[in-house]
Amino acid sequence: MRSVLKLLALVPLTASLTACMSQRAELPPTQLAALTPPNAVGGTMPVPPPPPFFPPGPERDREWLKLAPAAQINDPALLRTVIDYPSKEKPGTVIVATAEKRLYLIMADGKAMRYPVSVGKEGASWSGTANVDRKLEWPDWNPPKEMLERKPDLPHRLEGGPLNPIGARALYLAQNGKDTLYRIHGTNEPEKIGQSVSSGCIRMLNEDAMDLYNRVPIGTKVVVL
Repeated sequence: MRSVLKLLALVPLTASLTACMSQRAELPPTQLAALTPPNAVGGTMPVPPPPPFFPPGPERDREWLKLAPAAQINDPALLRTVIDYPSKEKPGTVIVATAEKRLYLIMADGKAMRYPVSVGKEGASWSGTANVDRKLEWPDWNPPKEMLERKPDLPHRLEGGPLNPIGARALYLAQNGKDTLYRIHGTNEPEKIGQSVSSGCIRMLNEDAMDLYNRVPIGTKVVVL
């Protein structure tokens, strides 16, 4: 593991930004129709029907996780674990090492919780320092205007649930109080964890996103290398 990593300035946002784009949402409507029944919200793309209603809480998490896409993880390197990780950052800081496709939550005594993640594909990755501006459980997905202009068949909003591209939890990242449009969030494509596939957001296994969500408060420093 590299002991020294150079921190780059946060890449400026452009009109082509398509953060948090799911590859499944990139499929043509004809292919999506084979996966889910038509039920568009503000668009023509078929989207999943609403999941069974449960009030926020452990029961909803338990039941919706049963409905969410799952992937068997056989590689021990892709399992959440505590490791030795000396760092100059204070405990509680989140470090995303995009080259490693790992996220580290700095702990005391030279330790860190290590999580496997998916990162931005070529041309979509970013780096810099931000803070957790807000946190949501099973958040809705609201594609930005630039994405809707590029793909008008996308729904304007997709309600949170087990098949939502944002997954079970999301940490919204801001820089100097301004939304970066980048998130750390769960995924409905767990088989892609450990790959460079997203449009810039950091994807986690839903269970890992829930674990991180419970450990970090609003205002947490996030360093993306």
